[in-house]
Amino acid sequence: MRVAVFGATGVVGRALVPVLAAEAHEVVAVSRRPPKEGANDAVSWVAADVTDPFAVSRALDDVDVVYYLVHSLGSKDFEERDRRAAVVMARMAATAGAHQIVYLGGLGDDDPNLSPHLRSRRETGERLSDGPVPVTTLRAAMVVGRESAAFETILALVDRLPAMVCPRWVSSPTQPIALGDAVRYLAGVCGLDAALRETLDVGGPEVMTYREMIERIARLRGKHPAIVEVPLLSPRLSSYWLNLVTPVRASVARPLIEGLRNATIARDDRIRTLVPFPLTPFDDAAREALREQ
Repeated sequence: MRVAVFGATGVVGRALVPVLAAEAHEVVAVSRRPPKEGANDAVSWVAADVTDPFAVSRALDDVDVVYYLVHSLGSKDFEERDRRAAVVMARMAATAGAHQIVYLGGLGDDDPNLSPHLRSRRETGERLSDGPVPVTTLRAAMVVGRESAAFETILALVDRLPAMVCPRWVSSPTQPIALGDAVRYLAGVCGLDAALRETLDVGGPEVMTYREMIERIARLRGKHPAIVEVPLLSPRLSSYWLNLVTPVRASVARPLIEGLRNATIARDDRIRTLVPFPLTPFDDAAREALREQ
């Protein structure tokens, strides 16, 4: 099949493109700034902004399946930009005659008290589904891999702080997933009839709190940070604090932190039947990410 991957230079997109190519798909990798090198017989790179209908239309020429891995975190108007981009994608995918859109959303977006980030993830999926092309939505929590903003934040906290004062969000339950497992699920639903018009939760084999993640990564690094939880530390202050001690910008950190108040746990496991494989334990996923430093 001919497959377009929007967001191909992101953490997930970079890992997904070679997997799709290895499965004999003809891959169109789409990004606003494609790399100068990287094209081969199975992968062609196209420059396109997802809010530009003409650029998106060119990228979707003769495409069967569209992967939508795009988000605008870091922009002041990320919610509006993501809504507009999803509307463009739904319309242009229909015009191109695509058979499926695969969207990577976020776990926790069914909580009534949504953060702006998770609300935007849900609205993006809704806008994509407004069109006639069947959408497969995979909902994930933190992806454990190098350059994942959430993983890099935790790693930087562990490496730079012998002690940390953390807000209550460190006790929120979550279900992180290894980057490789997320990619296997994404590739596995490509053209899968049983996954059309479905919203499927994808998570790793373990539910834990963010504090537990910090402590387990610290053990892998041979560190033992002291963690003190406090009842009041606003998302704005938390984001400024992270901006000082981690490589993640406050404009990215703040919407991520606001989302940490929502539990991000897989509520069903239907994906395990549709795309079966043994899941990677958290410590193994973290070790793999650390080896890529």
